[in-house]
Amino acid sequence: MSEPLSFLRTPRWVVPAAFAVLLVLAQIGYPLTSGVARDRVTVVVVLLSAGTALAHAGATCGVRYAVGFLVIVSGLGLIAEIVGTATGFPFGCYDYADGRLGPAVAGVPLVVALAWTGGLYPVWVVAGMLTRRIAVRIVLTAVGAVGWDLFLDPQMVADGQWSWCAAGWGLPGLGDIPYTNYLGWFAVALVMAVLLAGSDRAVGTRTGFPIPSAVIVPVAVFLWTWLGSTLAHAVFLDLPYSAWYGCVGLGVLGVPLLVRSVLARRS
Repeated sequence: MSEPLSFLRTPRWVVPAAFAVLLVLAQIGYPLTSGVARDRVTVVVVLLSAGTALAHAGATCGVRYAVGFLVIVSGLGLIAEIVGTATGFPFGCYDYADGRLGPAVAGVPLVVALAWTGGLYPVWVVAGMLTRRIAVRIVLTAVGAVGWDLFLDPQMVADGQWSWCAAGWGLPGLGDIPYTNYLGWFAVALVMAVLLAGSDRAVGTRTGFPIPSAVIVPVAVFLWTWLGSTLAHAVFLDLPYSAWYGCVGLGVLGVPLLVRSVLARRS
């Protein structure tokens, strides 16, 4: 077996790899469902995404690191969402649909907090591969978070999971989502990344190229999110604008990731 896949022989990688496979299958099923079934698939996707992230973080850096990542990202994400729905800061004025995504706190489904962990973890790992400068990694993580949200928000708004109070103040083709949303995402992700930087410095999880087997799972999830979402939005979900915006947004990290991977293999 080649080195990039030999890690699957190691028991500690079985769980994150299995979660990742199930995550891909669940996301493939999303366009094939509607109504209550789609709501359930949405919850499953979030749980598998967070499960993949935490299982990999635990296998790589230990349970304490994984718990710390969850507390920082999901904890801060939940606080930001509660404040956001109550005050309109920092994302803008919006509300979640009632009762569609399971238990909620102050009107915010708890699964939303887990979505922050599942979405930010692969971005954080890839950003750490692209630079050894902490400040640059923090900014790249915030940019990548916004890139991910350029897929997420249009998809969830189209499905009615949440809605915005004011329309017409967003990107061309995405007028239902105000610019403030992306500014809020950048700001919240920036704070998360600053906090994560201290945790990461303690365990030394940054990696370079060629891609080591230890980070294949989050890198694969990142590439699937980037390229798979582009395809899904463009072809299966009838969301061509978010397909382009998300492709470009995550491409800020994805393109150099692919280029440096190819160059490393040739050298």
